[in-house]
Amino acid sequence: MTAAIVAVAIVVFVFASQVYTDVLWYNQLGYLKVFITENLTRIIIFAGVALISGLAIWASLFYAYKRGELQTPNPKRYQQRGPRVDADGNPLPDPYADFQEMFNQNMARYRDSVDSMRKVLLIAVPLLLGAFIGTGAMSQWETVLLFFNGESFGATDAEFGIDLGFFMFTLPFLNLLTGILRTIVIFSAMAALVMHYFYGGILVHEKGITTTKAFRQHFAILGGIFLLLTAAVLWLDRYNATQDQSGSWAGAMYSDVNSIIPVKAILAIAALLVAVLFVVTAINGNWRLPMIGTAVLVIASLVAGSLYPWIVQRFQVVPNEQAAEEPYIQRNIDATRAAYGLDAIEVTNYDAKTSTAAGTLSGESETISNIRLLDPNVVSGAFAQLQQFRPYYQFGQNLSVDRYDIDGTPTDTVIAARELNPAQNSGSSWVNQHVVYTHGYGVIAAYGNQVEADGKPKFIQSGIQATGEISESYEPRIYFGESSPDYSIVGGTSEDEPLELDRPQTTDDESGTDAKYTFSGNGGPNIGNPFNRLAYAIKYQSSDILLSDAVRPESQILYDRNPSERVQKVAPYLTVDGNPYPAIVDDQVVWIVDAYTTSNQYPYSQSAELDNATADSDTATGVAQALPNERVNYIRNSVKATVNAYDGSVNLYAWDDEDPVLKSWQKVFPETVKPYSEMSASLIDHVRYPQDLFKVQREVLNAYHVTRANSLYAGDDLWSIPNDPTNDSGQPLPPYYISLQMPGEDSANFSLTTSFIPQQSDSNTRNVMYGFLSANGDAGTGQDGEKHENYGKLSLLELPRSSVVPGPGQAQNVFDSDTTVSTELNLLRTGASSVINGNLLTLPVGDGILYVQPVYVQSSGDAAYPSLRRVLVGFGENVGFAPTLDEALNELFGGSSGAETAADAGVNEAEAAQAMDPEATDTGSSSSAPSDAEGLQGALEDAQSAMEDADEAMKNGDWAAYGEAQNRLNDALQRALEADGVEGTVASQPANGASASALATASAGADR
Repeated sequence: MTAAIVAVAIVVFVFASQVYTDVLWYNQLGYLKVFITENLTRIIIFAGVALISGLAIWASLFYAYKRGELQTPNPKRYQQRGPRVDADGNPLPDPYADFQEMFNQNMARYRDSVDSMRKVLLIAVPLLLGAFIGTGAMSQWETVLLFFNGESFGATDAEFGIDLGFFMFTLPFLNLLTGILRTIVIFSAMAALVMHYFYGGILVHEKGITTTKAFRQHFAILGGIFLLLTAAVLWLDRYNATQDQSGSWAGAMYSDVNSIIPVKAILAIAALLVAVLFVVTAINGNWRLPMIGTAVLVIASLVAGSLYPWIVQRFQVVPNEQAAEEPYIQRNIDATRAAYGLDAIEVTNYDAKTSTAAGTLSGESETISNIRLLDPNVVSGAFAQLQQFRPYYQFGQNLSVDRYDIDGTPTDTVIAARELNPAQNSGSSWVNQHVVYTHGYGVIAAYGNQVEADGKPKFIQSGIQATGEISESYEPRIYFGESSPDYSIVGGTSEDEPLELDRPQTTDDESGTDAKYTFSGNGGPNIGNPFNRLAYAIKYQSSDILLSDAVRPESQILYDRNPSERVQKVAPYLTVDGNPYPAIVDDQVVWIVDAYTTSNQYPYSQSAELDNATADSDTATGVAQALPNERVNYIRNSVKATVNAYDGSVNLYAWDDEDPVLKSWQKVFPETVKPYSEMSASLIDHVRYPQDLFKVQREVLNAYHVTRANSLYAGDDLWSIPNDPTNDSGQPLPPYYISLQMPGEDSANFSLTTSFIPQQSDSNTRNVMYGFLSANGDAGTGQDGEKHENYGKLSLLELPRSSVVPGPGQAQNVFDSDTTVSTELNLLRTGASSVINGNLLTLPVGDGILYVQPVYVQSSGDAAYPSLRRVLVGFGENVGFAPTLDEALNELFGGSSGAETAADAGVNEAEAAQAMDPEATDTGSSSSAPSDAEGLQGALEDAQSAMEDADEAMKNGDWAAYGEAQNRLNDALQRALEADGVEGTVASQPANGASASALATASAGADR
């Protein structure tokens, strides 16, 4: 007993310490009310449901016990006509007397065993069953709170004309309530059945089953209550039909409206009448009417509830399905587009051309000059090699795209926080892991549309101190980020010795001393007093927290530091985006996190799986996270959240303050979500249109870009998202951020874009453009608390269904199959180098579709990183390929595209060669001459042609032609080397050998 008490005490203390640390965390962050409200609601629901369930089950058990009677078989069942005798006339033993004696003995033993535990069972069984039902109910705390705080939508459903708030907030609660009550009745009946059996209410014998009057009355009452609840369920099912997702289209269709909904109403009334019959039976004991009523109800449910709807569907709907279902499909279209925020989409017909001519891009300079050549998923390695400086720092795989004003001009940037690398210290001491290495340092940013002459990122914000044109005086320390340690112990007084490693002092060599620092913010609970130390020592199972001298009286413990997880904890009712991005706002680094209100209760709206809808090639390769596995049919980007990278403070802003779901939650958690009018102009400037919401919307638009029911019914215009052609993931192409001037608009906007192609199948593999969608992500107006009226505007360009404009997959195939491109890419791949295709950008310019793809080269070795080498552009079936965007576009459009590109939009090969060989001069050095791009291109084309002719001659055994082709090949390769500024002579050798050695030599010059 002592050991058991001690064990229970330990469990209770550990649990209490976990609750205590949660209270400290929420209180320090200022969201203790959220923790209290959520958990208090859970406790109240659990206690209320468990109490009601327990009392109901106890009452049922107690009634069965009190009214129990020890019954014996009726002797008349065993009496024969006349005395029982054998063949000689001798009387036989009475079998009933033996049976009665055996039964009485057995029942006495059963009853004695039950009686010995009766008091315990009468308490334990209701408690256990009540706790079981209460535990299931407490997980529905959100449903309960929304019922009591639900807001009106100001719009009604198409079938019943009831405000949508009833379906979103009230109906889920009523379904929950009836489900719980029916469970209580079932458990009460099961418990009563057992108790009646032990106390004589049910007698099982050779001739059948005998029950007492008390048993029949008890189950008549339970049956009446169950049928009453069944009537309520049937009545609510009428409304649930508008949310049905089982058919081809969501909502109540023809057979639902004309058969199921009326039948459910009739059955509900019938169940109510049968429930009354059961109550009457409990009084007069006549079971004939309720039995007949129940049988009729069951038969009616089978016939009217299943057979009749099938008859209506088969003989009324199927023969004329399109006409019958049209009004209901139209309801589905209208509701779906409204639920996903697609009802205000602006659609423009875009008859894209595919022919190229000089000056085609005249007037498109605003878009062309902003074309992003840095792929945030590729250049992370370059950021690491050029800006990491120490192995205890790191950059994420997926960098972010944002925009900043540089010299008064909005500029797209690729940006990343230089975070701590916890894995680097995983094997070191506890002090190193949790006291010394506590934070990252600085934000690094590079131009999205420019690179250095040798293809490296052109940094705007860089260096050990991570300063530059964005900011010279911001707080650079990153205590809260996506790769922070699980916990760190920081802080102290001004007299305390600094223990935290801050940043390297110099980058000259590894012997440079590192600065030390003491955290001075309010970022976590105080851990200085003994009780708090003990609580966190238990939480993290670490005796070092309890014993280490590094934990000082003013120390704080920082944990739960991932921005998305931090927002999720303070706003558990939101679905939080897993891809936050850093921004320098008002001299602070903040993580901006998008959060969504969602529901699966919107009438007539088609549901979507969030994880499937947000999966793409980025999530497949692990550089981004999909939304959780949740089915929804309503979504709003209702909240923009920020997490301060220094002190971890969280601010929630009501971005969509008209969303009724968010307004309902604001009533539950008042003062936790601020109005967006409190956002600074600088913060609003860095708000983006969220990728995950955009992915869900584009997934829905695959079918619901149509607005007429007959088209959706026919399914003759289904779209799909093209797979990413730049890798082998087989996943959709991710949407891309880019500053873009859409056709018909006056200026460029920071937009999120995606492409659509026809739905792919075995019978249709046409990879042509059908649509192009952009979302305006420019929210700022330059004023505090004011967002631009065009923010979130969705613009859809629809191409003719006879379009021959290549889709992304076909465009990539055109790039890869182009002779000139493939030849030069082979040169770049020669040796230990690898070619990496960057993101394939799609731009609606020049009355057509322009594709732009940066091409990177990465050599082998631990210190290698990708550098931009070429730019691929495509328009129709035409391709341009050059070191710079300007050259590639001019090549594509007959010598002059007509548009101005950004400065340094590509590689300056002459400067790159000069940088690689500082002794070379423009006047006399023979080691590196300026590259002749046109001569190099022509020589490579001649080399490719000669190689093909040599292979053909070898197959035909025409050795004269083979020799002539080899001479041409050697000559072309020599010219290629000279044109690229490389000295050397190509030795004569068989064609395959020549291609291997000479192309390797040429590639060295091409790399420079």
